Amino acid sequence: VQLQASGGGLVQAGGSLRLSCAASGRTFIDYARAWFRQAPGKERGFVAAIIRSGESIHYADDVKGRFTISRDNAKNTVYLQMNSLKPEDTAVYYCGAGSTFFTTSPQLGMNYWGKGTQVTVSS
Repeated sequence: VQLQASGGGLVQAGGSLRLSCAASGRTFIDYARAWFRQAPGKERGFVAAIIRSGESIHYADDVKGRFTISRDNAKNTVYLQMNSLKPEDTAVYYCGAGSTFFTTSPQLGMNYWGKGTQVTVSS
């Protein structure tokens, strides 16, 4: 099983990026799919999650209104559209998939992790 994140890069503040996380090796239709990020010197934190086919969606407070998570179960892929990017969004972004989603501790429910993709927002 593999999760492959892509779409990171360098963008100016106010710009947009779209991250993708493609899964292979099994389907994740019944799994929560989520994004996390880790900035230099900080712990990895939750960004957004989408449960199954979108029956519920969760966002971290600091990305609400700017980021949108979506998924295409036919492609086994989850996306993170990031708009109005800020320098403080600079981080390595990781995707995860979990059979259980804990709203208070999203990372605990993740069974699979992808390698990160770097997002750098310049001021």
